[in-house]
Amino acid sequence: MRFSVNIPNFGDFADAHTVARVARAAEDAGWDGLFFWDHVVHSKKQRRGQPFGDPWMLMTAAALATSRIKLGPLVTPVARRRPEQLARQVATLDALSGGRVIFGAGLGGPIDDEFGSFGDETDPKVLAEKLDEGLDLMAAYWSGERVDHDGKHYRADDVELLPATVQRPRPPVWIAGYWPRKAPMRRAARWDGAVPLFANANHGQAPAVEDVRALVGFLTGQRADRSTPYDVIVGGISPAADPRPLIEPLAEAGATWWDERQLITGTDFYRLTPVLRRIEQGPPNL
Repeated sequence: MRFSVNIPNFGDFADAHTVARVARAAEDAGWDGLFFWDHVVHSKKQRRGQPFGDPWMLMTAAALATSRIKLGPLVTPVARRRPEQLARQVATLDALSGGRVIFGAGLGGPIDDEFGSFGDETDPKVLAEKLDEGLDLMAAYWSGERVDHDGKHYRADDVELLPATVQRPRPPVWIAGYWPRKAPMRRAARWDGAVPLFANANHGQAPAVEDVRALVGFLTGQRADRSTPYDVIVGGISPAADPRPLIEPLAEAGATWWDERQLITGTDFYRLTPVLRRIEQGPPNL
C-alpha cells in the first residue's frame, strides 16, 4: 500500500508557493504521492470568489520542490484539452520530475459548469468518446514516434512530439469514474489503475470494504493482461493514531493506494492549515 495526499487547485492551494511548501512537507514526512485537482471553475456557485491555480503550474512547483514523491492530476478531463498540448505538458513534467508523473484522467465535471460555461460540448457520450480517443492519441505521442491519426474528434498528420516521456513506454495512466457504473471502470481496466468514487462514499469518506472488493473483482475480470501491476486508489480521512482498522481491510480487498482527502462537504479540503497538519503527522503506519 502506498500513501498520497490530495489537494484541489483552488482556495489556499491556488498559490504555487503554498503548493511547493506542501510538497516539501509531504516528501519530508514520508508520503509517496501528491495529487491535484484539475478544474477551471469547479462549481461556480460554491467557488464564487475563490482563486484557482493552473494545475500544471502547481505541479511544476511541486516537482521543483521535491525529488521523490509521485505527482499528477486526479483528474484531468481530457475532453477539455487538446491531446497534443496535454501530451506535451505531461512529457515536460515527466522530464522535469525525473519520471515521477502519474496521469489521472476522466470525464470531468460538473459538466454544465466546467464545460457548458465556456460553450464546450456537454453531452457525456461525446465527452467519453473524446476521452477514449484522446488517451490513445496521447499514448502515441508519448512514444516519440511519428503519429498519423484521423479519428472522429482528433487529427494528427505526420507529427512527432519530442522528447518522449522519461517513463517508458509512458507514464502510468489512472482512470476515474463512479462505481458501480461499469463503463468508466471498463475504461480503467484498459489502462494502469482505477481511481473510483463510490455511490455510498463521497470525496473524503472511505468506501466500504465490500464495495472495493466488488470493484477489484470487476476490474480483474475486465483486464486482458493480469500479469502486469495494477493500481486501485481509494481514499478518505485516516486517523493518524491508528489507521489499521480502516485501511488494512481495504488493502486486503485489493486497494494499492490510500489517498488522504478532506471532506468535500466542509472547507478544510481547500485550506492549508488542516491539510498541512495532517501531512506533517505522516502517512498511515501499517
